[in-house]
Amino acid sequence: MRKLLASMTPQLHPEVHVFATLPPGALLPEGVEPIMRFIEREGTTLIVAESQAKAAGLAGTFRCRMITLDVHSSLEAVGFLAAITTRLAAAGMGVNPVSAFYHDHLFVPAERAEEALNLLRDLAADSVRSAQRLST
Repeated sequence: MRKLLASMTPQLHPEVHVFATLPPGALLPEGVEPIMRFIEREGTTLIVAESQAKAAGLAGTFRCRMITLDVHSSLEAVGFLAAITTRLAAAGMGVNPVSAFYHDHLFVPAERAEEALNLLRDLAADSVRSAQRLST
């Protein structure tokens, strides 16, 4: 896990996203291209650009920006996201992590996105220093 943390490069995406939901069986509105769609018993959750949600009349919640952790982490990695979410929680920041096949993505409050990016960069740097201490 320490190696993953030390080698991650967080990338902040410029768009503001929101979480929206569709009732069970509802079709995706025209013009909506979610970056994530998850089907639950109660309905379908979408993470979509705020502009697309507004244009489609979807009520969005949790205005957020996406940070991609540019490190290829295993879907079986133990403790990687726990370390990251713990660091953000210590700063009083909520986060919605999504693990995809190639990368982990964090959805953080839009107004605190730069702060989250800096916290993640600090976490990576701390992990590099820790690894260097252990190797000497």
